[in-house]
Amino acid sequence: MNTLNKAVKNTTYILICVIAAVTGLIIALQFRTSNGAEQAVPVDRIEELTIEKKAVERDLNQLMEERIDLELKLEEAKKSSSAATEALESELLKNKLYGGLIAVEGQGIEVLLDNNPDSHYNIKDDDLLRVINDLRGAGAEAIAINEQRVIATTEVRLAGNHINVNLVRLSPPYKVAAIGPASTLRSSLELREGLKETLNDRGISVTIETKDNVVVPAYTGTLNFQYSQPTQKLERE
Repeated sequence: MNTLNKAVKNTTYILICVIAAVTGLIIALQFRTSNGAEQAVPVDRIEELTIEKKAVERDLNQLMEERIDLELKLEEAKKSSSAATEALESELLKNKLYGGLIAVEGQGIEVLLDNNPDSHYNIKDDDLLRVINDLRGAGAEAIAINEQRVIATTEVRLAGNHINVNLVRLSPPYKVAAIGPASTLRSSLELREGLKETLNDRGISVTIETKDNVVVPAYTGTLNFQYSQPTQKLERE
């Protein structure tokens, strides 16, 4: 992106300098033409000066045309720079969207899982992982557990009576918000011998609510890749 901006800036700077130089020549030629008309000229040089004046006027017209052409090119360069910037910003936004780095909203479901005090079974990390997998398999585009966005590097790990998600300690009840085809997402959890039935048999409460608008927050943790390197060389700035 920086290379593109530098190239556009250099081109723009060169065009501005050329336009300034051409403008200076136009002013000088106009001054020369004006002075030539006011000075007294010997009769024997009238024809010679007339030819010279026409040549100067021709050069002047040519320079004015060149200036107009350069101004048009400068305007095109500015438009091209703006279009390139917009394209890069759009691509960056798309990457953030896919990476879970921005909050999103849309139709989907909310699943509430809670322990039953009369049951000896509690919600495990495997249960939440199964919820995530079932929802992803049904077309979920964004998922969060108790406001913690689930991304590619998210860990879901049992820690005593709690479950850590993105290194954040969460306590029940666990609310899973998912954006995607609402009816399909719900059906994936309500299949015969599916997740809801399995958890209910263990005494765990599972409530599923279909919503026209579900908000899933952005991932707020730190992304730090120490060992993974791109297989293609990145362009140096």
